[in-house]
Amino acid sequence: MHDCYKILGVPHNATAAEIRRAYRQKAKLLHPDITHEDSEKFRELVQAYETLSDIKSRSLFDESFAYKNSAHASHSSGKKQSFDYRTWLMERNDDESRAKLIFFDLTHNREDSAVSEFKNMNMTRSGFKLSKWFTREDFMDYGFILAEELVLRQEYYDAVILLEQIIRMEYSYSYFKLFFPEVMSLSRHILRNNIDGQVNDELAIDAWERALDLKFDKSDDSFFLQKMADAYDRIGDKYTARICREESLRLVS
Repeated sequence: MHDCYKILGVPHNATAAEIRRAYRQKAKLLHPDITHEDSEKFRELVQAYETLSDIKSRSLFDESFAYKNSAHASHSSGKKQSFDYRTWLMERNDDESRAKLIFFDLTHNREDSAVSEFKNMNMTRSGFKLSKWFTREDFMDYGFILAEELVLRQEYYDAVILLEQIIRMEYSYSYFKLFFPEVMSLSRHILRNNIDGQVNDELAIDAWERALDLKFDKSDDSFFLQKMADAYDRIGDKYTARICREESLRLVS
């Protein structure tokens, strides 16, 4: 049996976020579309990721390799760290520290705390921008993972805003490459299925209007415009609703 952790290049106590990021990074190097050959290493990578990304299969794998006992022994025998990075971040109130706290929690099995802090910063800090404090690659990797966590908690509008930043970054300079369709697919699904009726009409209009600049296809744009028209009708702006419907029809005619 192959060591899934070794294949992915992550420690035995890696979080789900770290496993996802490691898989995406290695897949971009080993994918047959890149290497132009049938790669056994890529198949091993996919199998390792599938094993470790599922809670039950990971638990079974850990038991078979006795990682839990060895990890516990290593932890018990090691020296306690005198510096608690998370506590240090928690005690600071500047934007950089709070941004780093979000990603720290995201990668240390504190997904609920990461999502809560992200939403709090967006609501209370005018102009708060998570991407400002990280390299472009780190923000895109962990930002996408954070967006997935937001979706799991039905925080759809916040997920759209975060995904918009990632999409615009990708258009300015390709980074995700093979995984960009995954980013677009998640964004499209949210905009088509999880905005209408889930957020208030003003935020829904904003989400669909942002989507019009993200290079979805014409049928998607037509759908967004129709949804915007319905929302404008509900808030009493009949004139703008009519313009949106006309533009929606024009795109598909």
